Amino acid sequence: MIEARGLYKKFGDFKVLNGVDLRVEEGKSIAIIGRSGGGKSVLLKHLIGLLKPDAGSVWIDGLDITHLTERELLKVRRKFAMVFQGAALFDSLTVSENVAFMLRREKRFTDGEITKKVEAALDMVDLQGAGPKMPVELSGGMRKRVGLARAVIYQPEIVLYDEPTTGLDPVVSDSIDQLILRVNEYCKVTTVVVTHDMRSARRIGQRIFMLANGIIHMEGSPDDIFGSSDPLVSRFVNGIADTKDIDL
Repeated sequence: MIEARGLYKKFGDFKVLNGVDLRVEEGKSIAIIGRSGGGKSVLLKHLIGLLKPDAGSVWIDGLDITHLTERELLKVRRKFAMVFQGAALFDSLTVSENVAFMLRREKRFTDGEITKKVEAALDMVDLQGAGPKMPVELSGGMRKRVGLARAVIYQPEIVLYDEPTTGLDPVVSDSIDQLILRVNEYCKVTTVVVTHDMRSARRIGQRIFMLANGIIHMEGSPDDIFGSSDPLVSRFVNGIADTKDIDL
C-alpha cells in the first residue's frame, strides 16, 4: 500500500535521506525507529506528500505521488490521518469540537450524524463523556487519545503516528499502544509509527525498520530487531551509547 523507492533528501549540505527503500503492506502495522535527527519525521512527511524528494519516488496504492500537483495530492491525502506528537488540538475548541473539526469543515453530514460519529470515536479511545471538556482540562494521555479520535473519525485507510508516546509514563504509554492496535484491528487501517520508545515499537510493529545514516539499515520482525547482533542495531534498541557518541 505504501512504497518508497530510493528516496534522497538533503537540506543545504546536510543529507537526511540517502536512498531509503520502504514497503508497507495493506493492513499491516509497522514501526520506524532511529536516532533523533536521523530523518524519521522527514520520511513520514514524504509518505504523505508534504515534502518532495530530491530523487526517488513514493507510491501510494500503486500511484506515484512524487510529481502530483497540490490539488491532486489532496485526493491522496484523504486516505491518510496523522496523529501528531503533541496531539495538536485547538485550545479554543472543546474535545467534541476538536474531534468533529474535519467533518464540519467538509459539510457532508448533518449535526446529528456528526454527534453520533464523535461519540463513537470517543468511545473507541475510552473517553466517554469527555466531549464538553476543554484541552486544558486534559492530561497528556487524554490529549493523545483525543488526537487519535480526531484522526480516525473519518475512516482513513492509513494512519501515521509521530512519536505517540513521547512524554507519557509507562502505564499511559501502554494504554496508547493498545489503542493503536485496537484502531489497526477494528478499523482495518495500515499503521505507520515513528517512535523512540522501544517497548512501543516491539508491541506495535509487526515489522520494524531502523533508519540510520539516511537508509533503512535493517528491517525485520521484532524478534529479528531486538535479537540482532548488528552493533548499531543492538546498541540502539538496548540504549547503549557508543564511546564516540560521548562528549567527554
